[in-house]
Amino acid sequence: MYDPPAYVWALTVGGPIAIAATACIGLFAGAERAGLGRRRAAPLAGTAAVLIGGWFAATLVIAGNGWYDTKPSQVPWLPIAAIGSLGVLLSLSRIPVVASALTAPGMAGRLVLPQSFRAAGIFFLFYLASGHLPAAFALPAGLGDIGAGIAAPLVARKLARGTGRRAAFWYNVYGLTDLTVGITLGALISYRLLSVTPSVAPIGEPPLALITAADVPLMIAMHIMSLRALVKRSLPARSLASPVVSAA
Repeated sequence: MYDPPAYVWALTVGGPIAIAATACIGLFAGAERAGLGRRRAAPLAGTAAVLIGGWFAATLVIAGNGWYDTKPSQVPWLPIAAIGSLGVLLSLSRIPVVASALTAPGMAGRLVLPQSFRAAGIFFLFYLASGHLPAAFALPAGLGDIGAGIAAPLVARKLARGTGRRAAFWYNVYGLTDLTVGITLGALISYRLLSVTPSVAPIGEPPLALITAADVPLMIAMHIMSLRALVKRSLPARSLASPVVSAA
């Protein structure tokens, strides 16, 4: 098991924590904008923080015990955990009170802003430089995350000004594509369908397993929810336009 330097640990763990914390703050603000009031918004955001934080901690413990080993002979617990995590997040987003907060005015931008901390994905390049991840995986994953992290605050700022809906749409498409490419390359290399050296074994070990099993599903869910919020906010304008067209 590779134990990276302390600064790589800090980047690998700090990035996801910052993403989760900013997302919970955004959820609180969205709940207030949805008219739920602080008494309901605070428990909602607090519950989200506890659930996400608990899963982050559990992921590191599970990885530390070797359950996320990516050897072909092992049960593929890592992809199972990632898919399950995404499924739970998307299911929870359907709860009425959560759905109201996630589609509140300005929520599309609040779901984009946490992605700023994807710039911490530079840790992939540190793994590459130390010879513990192959370039075929580390370069697309690292550079893609850095690009997403740099663009996120710019897109969120435009949305806060009431513009940039098209930019936000394409940003979310880019973010989802970047994550999909990383997941696909990681799976192909992990299960020996693509032969490169060195292996991607560290993605099943702490701290990198946190990204694969917990952080990536959270980021995918936020992209999907941001797109949903963009569509939701555009529907009233279209419905108002229809009678005018019909009357004309």
